[in-house]
Amino acid sequence: MTTLRLRPEDPADTGAIRRVLAAAFARPDVAVPPEVRLVDELRGSDAWLPELAMVAEYGGEIVGCALLTRVLVNSGAASMPALAMGPVAVAPHRQRIGLGTSVVQAALEAATELGERLVVVLGDPAYYRRFGFSRADQLGLTSPWSGLGEPWQALILPPATSGEPSPPRGEVIFPPPWSKV
Repeated sequence: MTTLRLRPEDPADTGAIRRVLAAAFARPDVAVPPEVRLVDELRGSDAWLPELAMVAEYGGEIVGCALLTRVLVNSGAASMPALAMGPVAVAPHRQRIGLGTSVVQAALEAATELGERLVVVLGDPAYYRRFGFSRADQLGLTSPWSGLGEPWQALILPPATSGEPSPPRGEVIFPPPWSKV
């Protein structure tokens, strides 16, 4: 029986994660997909949160990843921390068996356990809706991708305590590596 293990990545996983991203986002017109470069650059930035870089290990092989990195929501008077999801990838030979769903759920659960309140994503609404994401503009969030409508999404995570303030509203500020995607 093949075992699925979901866990934060460790430094030894970098090469395997690059291979998963390169295979999942392969295009004939580019040697290295932008998603690979994005993750490489995020790893070297202040936005990198190693405890929220989750991998799916299936049968001892890294076959999927879901990354959450730090963004800020500028609400005018203050900036509040939030998270951006992406990229999410599964090796092509292991797609369509639920590994993507599992690694995304693991990342969101880890974020909730750490007391995070808000996750944004740019992605397929039909896919991310299953996790509770909805249109970010309807939650008062803007970004460079706001004009795309439904793919610009957000998820409010459950608070650790009932007295926590509501999640921030405003402009989501992404770290510089995101501007190259």
